[in-house]
Amino acid sequence: MDVIILAGGLSHERDVSVRSGRRVAEELRNRGMTVSVHDVDTNLIPTLREHDDAVVWPLLHGASGEDGSLQALLELTGSRYVGTRSREARVAWVKSVAKAVVARDGVATPDYVTLPQSLFREVGAEQVLDAIVDRFSLPLVVKPARGGSALGVTLVEQRQDLARAMVHCFAYGDTAMIETAVQGTEVAVSVIGTGDEAHALPPVEIVCDGPYDYDARYNPGRVEYFTPARLDEDATRAVTEAAVTVHRRLGLRDLSRIDIILDGDRAAHVLDINIAPGLTETSLFPQAALAHHEDLGALYERIVLGAAS
Repeated sequence: MDVIILAGGLSHERDVSVRSGRRVAEELRNRGMTVSVHDVDTNLIPTLREHDDAVVWPLLHGASGEDGSLQALLELTGSRYVGTRSREARVAWVKSVAKAVVARDGVATPDYVTLPQSLFREVGAEQVLDAIVDRFSLPLVVKPARGGSALGVTLVEQRQDLARAMVHCFAYGDTAMIETAVQGTEVAVSVIGTGDEAHALPPVEIVCDGPYDYDARYNPGRVEYFTPARLDEDATRAVTEAAVTVHRRLGLRDLSRIDIILDGDRAAHVLDINIAPGLTETSLFPQAALAHHEDLGALYERIVLGAAS
């Protein structure tokens, strides 16, 4: 099997993508596959045409790998590839749209509003901030309406910190999502498979000293993970059922990671949807797979073979 891994790109998550690509390539080579790792540049289409029988695994994070554009290009070139198709990727990428879709199936998500940066200039930033605080109870979470790896995300507990959080958010995107901060147990649920065959891996519980931001996610030491999560049977069922419902409802394919908060009433609130979860040495998807007694190389090989069929 000839496998082309796409890693890198120009997003803020380039480093994570490169590390994910290296790890997956190593595992697949150990399974006897021929693997090459490529960036997304002017050599991409010639490479795809030269290896027209290969299976492509896009491991780009951020807009270039998760907004559906790269998937659409792979479909244009007739390439077989791992992961969600372009149309479904576009829906999952826009957080507010994805939340609206999964809410139809009864999936809980935090109350929210999305506002573009231009509105703050036109109406007056302080007046908009006052309206946000009047509408929502603190604490709040401010984050880009598109994106991942907790880039641009801030937990706001005091009104005076809201303006700074908005500035930080707009450094990573021109539209902000402001959500009610749900208090509870944070878990990540990885899902593998497609359609009715999709199933959840053991939830990973995340306990962080401070905010679970980009630095905490990808640099060991600040976070303690419990895999499987320290949840009883009913709570485990609640988070895994929510994750699988999201995966199926959005038409995701092969693999995903759904980030969830389990509140004090044992309701599972979906926070984020990742169609290209990180696969680095500290990432949550590999941790969940290992807790399920999966050999990573064998799992990745099955994913590639499924995309090839």
